[in-house]
Amino acid sequence: MKNKITLISIILLLGTSFANAQKTVVKANLLSPLVRTGSFFVEHQLNENSSLQLGLLYTGKTWDDTKIRGWGITPEYRFYLSDSPAPEGFFLAPYARYLHFNLENEVKDKAKMNGLGAGLIIGQQYIFKERVSFEWFFGPSYTNINLDVDSDTKDDFETGSWDGFTLRAGITLGIAF
Repeated sequence: MKNKITLISIILLLGTSFANAQKTVVKANLLSPLVRTGSFFVEHQLNENSSLQLGLLYTGKTWDDTKIRGWGITPEYRFYLSDSPAPEGFFLAPYARYLHFNLENEVKDKAKMNGLGAGLIIGQQYIFKERVSFEWFFGPSYTNINLDVDSDTKDDFETGSWDGFTLRAGITLGIAF
């Protein structure tokens, strides 16, 4: 219930903020398919120097004989530091992230993995011909993972690649309107 209230609060906050948006960019992370994930973003300009972005991801991959299926949501606030108005130019962006995955290993043990994290990215977004966006970004992230295992031992599942400090990076291509 707490997660649903948090998600609804974020959507309402973003919805009221987006009502005054001057420009919107819809984009996809071009690196995500390399790890069998779809990652999509909607960014809305708030004023000349800032924007809000909401990212959604879905994954359905196998990692070390473990099937992973699930989704994540990443709200972020972007500060644009360049002379160009947002959403174009160099930016800093603090963000939060919630992850929810279902795991199943080769002996059919199952688990639910939930993660809550935050981080800071830097990046550069270019808008070509006022319609096509191209962006790169990277930065540190910290995620705390909670693993709820159906079997007797948590040793059946490895969360090391998600739990703790990691690097978030991407290259996006999108459409501005």
